[in-house]
This record gives sequence, structure tokens and C-alpha cells, in this order.
Amino acid sequence: MIKVLDKSVSDKIAAGEVIERPVSVIKELLENSLDAGADSITCEIKNGGKTYIRVTDDGCGIPAEDCETAFLRHATSKITGQEDLKRITSLGFRGEALASIAAVTRTTLITRTAEETSGIRLQINGGEVLSKESVGCPQGTTVIVTDLFYNTPARREFLKNDAAEANVVISFLSELALAWKDVRFNLINNGQSVFTTKGNGRVKDAVISIYKKREYDSLIELDGGEDGVHVEGLISRPSLSRPSRKDEITVVNGRVVESSVLSRAISKGYRERLFEGRYPVAFLLITVDPARIDVNIHPNKKEVRFHEEKAVESAVSDVIAAALKTDDAVIEVQDYFTKEKPVSKQKKEQVDIKQILSNMRSESSESAEKGTGLAEPQPASEYAADGPEETPVQNGFDAAAPEKDADAKADASCFDLVPGHVPFDFGSLMIKGSVFDTYLVCETEDSMILIDQHAAQERIFYETLVGRYLDDDKVSQPLLTPVTLELSPAESETFEEWEPELSAMGYVIEEFGPSTFLMKEIPDFMEIGEAESFAYDFISGKNAELDGRNKVVIDKLITRSCKAAIKAHDKLDEREMEALLKDLAACRNPFSCPHGRPTFIRFTTYEIEKFFKRIQ
Repeated sequence: MIKVLDKSVSDKIAAGEVIERPVSVIKELLENSLDAGADSITCEIKNGGKTYIRVTDDGCGIPAEDCETAFLRHATSKITGQEDLKRITSLGFRGEALASIAAVTRTTLITRTAEETSGIRLQINGGEVLSKESVGCPQGTTVIVTDLFYNTPARREFLKNDAAEANVVISFLSELALAWKDVRFNLINNGQSVFTTKGNGRVKDAVISIYKKREYDSLIELDGGEDGVHVEGLISRPSLSRPSRKDEITVVNGRVVESSVLSRAISKGYRERLFEGRYPVAFLLITVDPARIDVNIHPNKKEVRFHEEKAVESAVSDVIAAALKTDDAVIEVQDYFTKEKPVSKQKKEQVDIKQILSNMRSESSESAEKGTGLAEPQPASEYAADGPEETPVQNGFDAAAPEKDADAKADASCFDLVPGHVPFDFGSLMIKGSVFDTYLVCETEDSMILIDQHAAQERIFYETLVGRYLDDDKVSQPLLTPVTLELSPAESETFEEWEPELSAMGYVIEEFGPSTFLMKEIPDFMEIGEAESFAYDFISGKNAELDGRNKVVIDKLITRSCKAAIKAHDKLDEREMEALLKDLAACRNPFSCPHGRPTFIRFTTYEIEKFFKRIQ
């Protein structure tokens, strides 16, 4: 027999579509506050929001006669008819949030409008109204939610631990506070203030208030657009990147969204500016005609669909590309090295060996076919020098695909570099010096070898780091002066998740203050700059929910960290050159860096003489 479900049962089923975890409750309540025109919002949570959530705003409030109606399913003040769905300007519109929240929690509503002299306190447990009374309160609305899923215990079992749930809440609120830069947000977690924004309308002030990272001081401001698409916000220089898209935050008409269209637009704007597997920091606030987008796709309203995808993608990518051509986006060489070693003006000059190699390609093709060269000189786009260049390496290595391990890629390239698989004799090399403080010049009986010291150091560091990580005995080196790590509130909240894994590598990191940590000991095989960069990338990767215990993922994080941390353009003395060559020879794969680029190239006497037209 077909029967109509009891209201208490149907409400709980419907609530499951909207309320999945504490952040779902907070999202709906904050969106209601913003739709109510609030200028100031305070959000407080305890135990990750599982036991206590409070959202207080100074918005317009709910009239006394509408308080109970507001908790009925499909009751809303945002839209009135079907036509309104084609042009939604509010964050909420379904009329399901309060009903869904009340169905699976103990909820208290306190609210007053400007026209009323007293407010209303309404208490609802599991969707049933327990009491309604007059109360003195300021204008606005406060909603207190306790005991999430108290009447559906099976749902509680799927919630994560307190820190993990709090981390998701902090991340969401951080993004929303950025999206609504005109509103003052205050977030409190277990009695401690996490952040407070100024609400002065400046994107940069909001970012600094929330993320508290010095590196964000140099973000580039955006303000432009075309075809009815306006883009404002902040983006990073190419020298500042992340191992995932976690720090790409996109907002459309005040709504934090996930969109493949916008992800493509960001990548297109940064095209040939970032190494593969790296992503920029981007805070984009996009405004379009509400009639040109569809937000009525999923109850969580996080997904949007653009009616004119190409126009939006083009507008966003063009604004980013234009900003990256300005003086503000010029890369400082110091961004690639440790702050303790400023780079001289001479070292800032662009290394032009790439053009030499490119010019020699046609000349050396004949000898390469005969097997006389270690590696055929390639176009500049393939053998781009590391440093402040505008066109970094694009070698086709897919760092995001687990089946394409960096080692597998590198091992395959070894046999391309050595014709006939003949082992290369490092013992025959005689070091003659270096050029551009980047390339070691070595000589054999019949060849000249150029060794990219940067790529060589990357390979040595990579194999050492992986080996030590897999070793059970980790050795640490204490730092005379601890290094301060400044993390985002969300990253700080997951301290108990990433600290043990870094500790297992040889790190000693302790909490020092809000979003601040002290790195007191580092692995003995790392320099300070390398250890600091790796720690930031590893923590960022953990916060992006990468599985740090998975060796493939760890390898990728290490490879990407090497790119940012290994020193380049450092002047080496003779002993350092000899040590570098010795360490490179001891590597399992000395022929390429972890990214697949060659560590050295050989030019035979025949090739050099032909270049100078000494022979035909």
C-alpha cells in the first residue's frame, strides 16, 4: 500500500538534502543574514559546530507574525513566482533552510525588526515548536543551533572529528567574508576569536584580516571586464603558487562557487606563467547579470551554470592576463631563493643559453643521428632555464595523474639522453668552471658537458628526501633561531593532522600563537629555505585533503617543493662543484630532474667545430 509519510519523517528526509554537516547549517544561516542586509555578522561554534552554533546579525529581522511561518518548508521571502527563478539576486530562495535545520536540531530564534518595540524568542526541537515569547533584543536576528542530528544518531556517526569539522567551517566563512567585503565578519571557535574583518569594502583588507600571510601583501589587484562580466579581486605573481587549486577562490554575484569554467579561465590567464602542477593564489569576485547564470542546480547552491561560458571564460582570463603584464607582476628574483641571500643585480639578468641551444639544433641534427651526442639540443621552450622567465618549462609531465610517477617519466628520459643505453662515465669529467653561475662547464676527451646545477641539485635533493622519508630513522637538526610559519586559520585548525607526519620526517613544529607556529628543528638533509618551503607545501596539500601517507602523493609534493626551494644562480667554488658532481653521479637517475628536464647536455668536438664553421 502507498501511504503518505508522517511529517516528522518527511522533514528529516528532506533535511538530509540540505544539512549534511555543521557547515551546511552555518552556510544557510549566514546566507539568510546577508539577504537580510546585515552589516555585521558574528558566527560562533563549539566542537566543530556539532554541539553549538550561533549566528547573530544586525539585519532587518523577522516580523513577529512570520517567525513560525519561516520554519515551514518552502516558505520564503526571496521569490514569489516561477519567473523569479530566472533572475535570482538573493543567496537563498528555496525556502528549505530553516525547516531543514529545525528538523534535526534544537533551534532557538531571537529576532526583532526596526518597527517593533520588542523581539520574539522561538524554540523548536526536531521541527516541533516548544515555545514562543516576547523578549528584549536589538534589531536583527540570532539563531542558536545545538545538538546537530540529536534525533538522527546514524547521521552523527558520519561526522568527522571536531577539528576537521571546524576546519571546514573556517574555510567556508573565510571565503564568504572575502566575497562580502562590505560586511564585518567575526568568527569565534571554542571561545577564541579566529578572525574579524573590517567590512570596509576593500578586498585586500579582507584577505589580510582572514589569512594573515605576509606573502599576500604583494598580491596583484584586479578590476576590469568585458561583455557584461566584471572581475575584481587579487591574484598572485607567478612566483607564488600552490600544489593544488585550494587557494583559488571564485565568487559569482556574492556566492562562493566551484566552476570548471572559472578554473579554466584562471589557468588560461596564467598560461606559460606557471610550472605544471602549480596553481596561483586567486581571489576573484565576478559580477554578471543574474539572468545569464543558473544557480538552481543543487540544494547547496555551490554549483552555477553560465549560459555563455566562452564569454565568461574569455573575460576572466583576459583580465588576469592583462594584470600579469603590468609592472606589479614583474617577478623579483628573490622570490625564488631564501631571504637571507639577496641576489645581486648581475644575477637578475636573463640567461640566454636557451637561444644558443635553439640555434644549434639544426646544426647538430646530423651528429645526433650518428649517435655522437649525448643529447640533441632542443628548442628553448623545452630547455627553459629556471628563474624569473616568462615561459617556464612545459614538458608534458602530468603531476596530477598517479599513474604517471615522476620517476617513471625521468627513467624513460634516461634512455633518450644516452644513445644505445651506454652508461655515462662521470669519472671522466673534468670541471673547467661555470657560466652565468648556473651551468657547470665540464670537459671529456672529445666533448664539452654543460650541467644545469639547479636541475642537478633538484635531482639530488629529491632522491635524498624520498630515501630519508622512507627510512625509519629520521635525523633532525636544531635551528639556532626558529622559523616562524604563518598559516591560514583553516590550516592551523588541522595541526593535529599534519604535525605528526612532518614530525616523522624530522621536523619539530610547535604552536606559538593564533595561526602562527615555530619550526624549531628540520630534517638534517635540508637547508632552512628548503625545509620552510616544503613545510608550507605539505601543509597546504594536507589541507586540500591530499593523502600525505600515500607515497605517490608525497613524491608529487616533494617534486613540487623542490621546484620552489632548490637554489639556483648560486656561485659555487671548486669544491662545491666537485661535491655536486659526485652526488649527482650517485643518484639512481642522474640524467634528469624530477620534472623530466635534463640535468646535463653534451656537445661533441665535431658539433662545436661545425658551429664555428671550422668544418663542413
